Amino acid sequence: MKAKEIHDLSAEELQKKLAELKSELFNLRFRLAAGQLENPVAIRTCKRDIARVNTELRARELKA
Repeated sequence: MKAKEIHDLSAEELQKKLAELKSELFNLRFRLAAGQLENPVAIRTCKRDIARVNTELRARELKA
């Protein structure tokens, strides 16, 4: 997910996206432990997307 896409989302959409990403990260970690994960880079990508969303939420919090 690009930073530009994150900037365009509303606060509610960001919260939903954050919940989705955390759920996806859990599933990726579970599949890694089970030995079924085909693309280990997906974990890193998911973590970075979570960080981008958290950064945008914090920036909006400080702006308000």
